[in-house]
Amino acid sequence: MLESTSSARIVMTTVVSPEEAARLGRALVEERLAACATLLPAVQSIYHWQGQIESSAECLLLLKTACDRLPALEARLHELHSYQTPEFLVLAVEAGSHPYLAWLEASLRGPEGKLA
Repeated sequence: MLESTSSARIVMTTVVSPEEAARLGRALVEERLAACATLLPAVQSIYHWQGQIESSAECLLLLKTACDRLPALEARLHELHSYQTPEFLVLAVEAGSHPYLAWLEASLRGPEGKLA
């Protein structure tokens, strides 16, 4: 059964390699800033950078989190990321299955049920 949500979010960021994506994803999940990190290892990005059009092979990292974790997640991502200007795009989740959304919320909290 689908449940509407106003708090679940998906954060997108690209990184230079699957190894960096795994490092970032693991750290952010361990710190309970993200409930889950999904790595899509083979994407190609074309973009403007410093007056040039660039093309790079990158890894896309999708981070599942909640609205109240976004400020801390963004700050930590900027600390850990190798890019000067890392992508940080937030997508609202319109709805999801109740069990998944409950798991997501529980995963962002420590064993005592408090935000880490």
